[in-house]
Amino acid sequence: MPKITPVFKVVAPVLAVVIAAGLGLWLYAADRTAGDTGHWAGSHAPDRIEVNASVLKVDAAAREAVLRVLVVPLGRFGEDDGVAPTAELRLLTSSSLRDDRVFPAHQRISSLDIPIALTGGTVTDYPFDGYEARIEFAAVHGGEPAPVLFTLDKVDSLFSFSVKDYRAAEDQGGLDVRFSRSTSVLVFALFMMITMWGLAIAVFFGARHLIARRKGLVWPSFGFMAATLFALAGFRNLAPGSPPIGSLLDYTAFLWAEVVIALCVVVAVVAGAITEQREPDA
Repeated sequence: MPKITPVFKVVAPVLAVVIAAGLGLWLYAADRTAGDTGHWAGSHAPDRIEVNASVLKVDAAAREAVLRVLVVPLGRFGEDDGVAPTAELRLLTSSSLRDDRVFPAHQRISSLDIPIALTGGTVTDYPFDGYEARIEFAAVHGGEPAPVLFTLDKVDSLFSFSVKDYRAAEDQGGLDVRFSRSTSVLVFALFMMITMWGLAIAVFFGARHLIARRKGLVWPSFGFMAATLFALAGFRNLAPGSPPIGSLLDYTAFLWAEVVIALCVVVAVVAGAITEQREPDA
C-alpha cells in the first residue's frame, strides 16, 4: 500500500476547501445573474409610460408577492425628464393586483408598493413549490390611452422567477410569471434533509452499539442523543423562507429523524437500565 506523504496530507484539505469555495461562488454567481436579469413587454415609442417594477418579497404562506413600482412618463406625457405627468395619469392594473392608481398632473411621482395575488402551488411543497401570476399594466393619460413599456426584475433572494408568456400591445404591457425557490434555497434545504438523516443514522448506530455491547447507562451518550433530538427542531426552524409545519421537508426528513432519535433514546435507556439492574445480581 503506497504511503501518504505529509505534503499530500496538507494539500488535500486545502484543495478540498478551494473546490468547495469555488462551487459556492459559482452558485452565488448563478443566483446573482438570475436576479439581475430583467424582462420587458410593451411599446418602445419615444412618447410612452414606463412602468419599472421589482419583486421585493414573495410571501408563499399568504400567496402574495409585493412589487415596488416606479412610473415614469416620457416624451409628451412627462415633464422634468419623467418626474411628473403633464396631465392626470391613471395606471390600470390586471386583476391580480389590488387596484388602479391615479397620479395628479404636474405632481412628482414616487415609487409605490403593490401587492399581487399568486395562484397555483402550495407552500407545503417546500422547497419545490412554485406559484404563478399575471402582471399587466395599461395607462390613461389625460383621458386617452398611452403606450406602456413594462419592465420586471427581482430583489427577493429566496425566490427566482421565469416568464412563461409576454403580453405586449400598443397601450399595455404584461408578463405571465412563475415564481419558484432560488437555487440557494434548494441547495440549503437539501443539505438540511441530508443532515437530518445523517444525525438520525448516527444516533441509531450509537444506540445499537450501547445495546449490543451491554454498556449500561452511559449518560454522556444519552446526553448527546437527547441534545440531537432538540437541536434538530431549532435546525429545522432555520430553513430559509420559514416553511410551515407539515411541508415536504418535514415528511421526508425532519419528522422521521425525530422519530428515529426519540426511539433510539428510549430503547437505549431502557436497555441500559435493565443491564445495570442485572449486573449487581450477577
